[in-house]
Amino acid sequence: MPAEEPYVVQPAPGVYAYVQPDGGWCLNNAGFVTGGGRTLLVDTAATERRALALRAAVLAAGAPLPRTVVNTHHHGDHTYGNGVFAPEALVLGHENARSEQLAAGRQLELIWPATDFGSLDITAPDLTYGDRMTLYVGETEVRVIHPGVAHTTGDSIVWLPEQQVVFTGDLVFAEGTPFLAMGSLAGSLRALELLRSLGAETVVPGHGPLTDPGAYEATERYLRYVAELAREGRAKGLTPLETARQADLGEFAGWRESERLVANLHRAYAELAGEPEGVPLDILSVLQDMTVMNGGTPILCHA
Repeated sequence: MPAEEPYVVQPAPGVYAYVQPDGGWCLNNAGFVTGGGRTLLVDTAATERRALALRAAVLAAGAPLPRTVVNTHHHGDHTYGNGVFAPEALVLGHENARSEQLAAGRQLELIWPATDFGSLDITAPDLTYGDRMTLYVGETEVRVIHPGVAHTTGDSIVWLPEQQVVFTGDLVFAEGTPFLAMGSLAGSLRALELLRSLGAETVVPGHGPLTDPGAYEATERYLRYVAELAREGRAKGLTPLETARQADLGEFAGWRESERLVANLHRAYAELAGEPEGVPLDILSVLQDMTVMNGGTPILCHA
């Protein structure tokens, strides 16, 4: 079945979320804030075609093309389309997001060689920050906050305090399974506490439909479930894959990309072994284990 078309939601005046169903692998959300004759874009898209569609959606909303693009992290589904908006737009991200994006290069094309990503130049952030920074789009205050190591080592939260809207990047997957392979389980729990403290009313997740702060509780339950599974499995001498294959997903069985459980267990095992948060895992082994969990079928790029 063909994927549903992307759609735009306006949760507050001058604030737009760009949602790409079904929110699976490589179908991320983006968004934009406009005012005072300026536009700030949050994330781009995985393919040239999808980034051009995002560009068209900005114009269709009557907004000028962005002068600034904020990347919530380095993964290609959120950044491959940066070049569609540069050089007219300055790209902003956490300092680790820049180094991670340059190190990853064309990683998505290696994972999904059959996908038509189009003609894309890897465009890393031109401007980086360490802890937090504030931008203004007309009169709209936009706070960009680094939560520490969480989904990756270079995540950014984009928070609009007056509108009470937060763009979480992949700290939240609405109706989808979290993915910790390049980040930290403990750090992801801390990031949820930070998100709660903001007091947002509308949550724009990295993937999936718009939601509310109730998504933090569901995400936390899953992360604590993974932590307990890891403790039990490691105590029994089981590998992450063996633990994952024996697991009962319970309330999380209906979430997309359930094969990510084994990737998350790899991360949890590493932290139980005392490895630093965000230390690189053997991604090839993680992908192989996810293929096993996916019934022997390699994970599919939905873009």
